[in-house]
Amino acid sequence: MVKTPQELELMREAGRLLARVFEMLDRQPLAGMSTLEIDTLVDRYITDELHARPASKGQYGYGFVLNCSINHVVCHGVPDAETIVQDGDIINLDITLEKNGFIADSSKTYMVGEVSPQARRLVKVTQEAMWKGIAQVRPGATLGDIGAAIERHAKQHGYSIVRDYCGHGIGREMHEEPSVLHFGRPGTGMKLREGMTFTIEPMLNQGTRKVTTLDDGWTVVTNDRKLSAQFEHTVAVTATGVEVLTLREGERVMAG
Repeated sequence: MVKTPQELELMREAGRLLARVFEMLDRQPLAGMSTLEIDTLVDRYITDELHARPASKGQYGYGFVLNCSINHVVCHGVPDAETIVQDGDIINLDITLEKNGFIADSSKTYMVGEVSPQARRLVKVTQEAMWKGIAQVRPGATLGDIGAAIERHAKQHGYSIVRDYCGHGIGREMHEEPSVLHFGRPGTGMKLREGMTFTIEPMLNQGTRKVTTLDDGWTVVTNDRKLSAQFEHTVAVTATGVEVLTLREGERVMAG
């Protein structure tokens, strides 16, 4: 679970490249695009512009470079030519990238055009919850500290946390130990050590936390069809705290 300084430097490079993918997407209108068009755009950008590999493509038999989860889709939404992003949608784009043998993983929920105040509030609180969890990361802290901070913020604003999916260690493999729950009790669970790398990726729902996987075997939706949002970063435990390896330029204020 603990990476060497040399391995961390390679993970930083993968993280920097993945941040550039999202910065490219920030400039896209999204409304009117099919989810398959977004997937193709990202595929070409990663391979042709960044000279990296889309790590999700082919992983576990998955045929695309990203997950695109719209409105009540919680996670693992599959791109297709028929699903067109509409003004007023919220859409989570979850992307992985591999460079020089190491993988970075990040996601962002985009608000497309004029979204409802309720959707805007959910997206805002979900992003805040992720940063509350990230702020707990330091040597000697526990995984329970991360989960408790996220859970506290979500509940304060009346949202539920999806418990079926969690963050994970990451490095040469997309999914490594440990599992990083987005709920829990302070002071419990594994203690963090310098050099550990993992994702923090809470999913918050407007209604119940209960979810269902559709017949395609991938797409996960809220049982009550209310909105869901997610944000994700890959982080490293440093000697004094945390480094966000997938940090985007516009997030530097949030990261402190």
